[in-house]
Amino acid sequence: MFRFKKMYQDAFTKARVGELQTDHGVIPTPIFMPVGTVGNVKAVHIRDLKSDINAKIILGNTYHLYLRPGLEILEACGGLHKFNGWDRPILTDSGGYQVYSLAQIRKITEEGVKFQSHIDGSYHFFTPERVMDIERSIGADIIMAFDECTPFPCEYSYAKKSLALTNKWLARCMERYRTTEPLYGYHQELFPIVQGSVYKDLRREAAEYVSEFGAGGNAIGGLAVGEPAETMYELTEWVCDILPPDKPRYLMGVGTPENILESIALGVDMFDCVMPTRNGRNGMLFTNYGIINIKNKKWEKDFSPIDNLCPSFVSNSYTKAYLRHLFAAREILGGMIASQHNLAFYLQLVEQAREQIMLGTYKKWKDEKIKIIMQRL
Repeated sequence: MFRFKKMYQDAFTKARVGELQTDHGVIPTPIFMPVGTVGNVKAVHIRDLKSDINAKIILGNTYHLYLRPGLEILEACGGLHKFNGWDRPILTDSGGYQVYSLAQIRKITEEGVKFQSHIDGSYHFFTPERVMDIERSIGADIIMAFDECTPFPCEYSYAKKSLALTNKWLARCMERYRTTEPLYGYHQELFPIVQGSVYKDLRREAAEYVSEFGAGGNAIGGLAVGEPAETMYELTEWVCDILPPDKPRYLMGVGTPENILESIALGVDMFDCVMPTRNGRNGMLFTNYGIINIKNKKWEKDFSPIDNLCPSFVSNSYTKAYLRHLFAAREILGGMIASQHNLAFYLQLVEQAREQIMLGTYKKWKDEKIKIIMQRL
């Protein structure tokens, strides 16, 4: 069954170390979750996610998996775990972010969202109840409530109206969740999402409301959508101070290594972002020495490992010169190596954060680490 155990609390920040128990395994927190939108993490084998990167949990997306491969195939296979061969925990986003990002091809009403498929233009309708049914069919261990993610900037009046809608949808999600059963014989836990744009009173209202449901964990959405980083940190801390301390807190869609380390200090336990793989495919590498644009000519004759401080196989087995060559030659392998390295770096980073929290040295380590890893080389 699903449970969270807080094991260590940092003395100088709000950072904490915990364990999240699911039927597909234990997730140490703080944790970074690689994004596997359509059932795969782009350009990375499941084998390497487990052995080299050592990911503990990955994401799937309800909107994308609903459209392709479709629920009929997923149900016939026995859910996403069996379909993609990943036997560790999975989290599915509800499609709420796609409601935000597909503004030109969707219409929001109180009942739900009508949208056009980005694949073939066909029309579909998501209600909170329908999303819960879809997430049951996909079979993730952690499923997200259906919400509306407001853009930035956002007028107060719209943010307030949007939050009222998200809260109504949450109540309907919870009702459907509690009156249905998992399809594949293991537990699924529903996480509500705190919205409210950049307005503290709305964020407080949302955090207090979702806390009332007593869910196994809670998420913070609608940040990292264009607002200044300091605003994101201020609101994250504000919400974390309200959410139940005995439940994991998930900051959705965040972010850079600096964002993650700063947000851990504010009390966040779970993160996801496409940045490691998206930036990797475009030649940007995060390393323990700083940020590298591997396409630059300066790496042409650099025969040192990509990052010999990262325990990943690819980080130590390929040189910067070779990786630059792959990108110059437009070889697919270049993006694969860079993506795998970046994910390994992110997983190493949160593992180091856990160690430093337990040692009582997190704040000093964080401040020094950020200065090094965020510099451009």
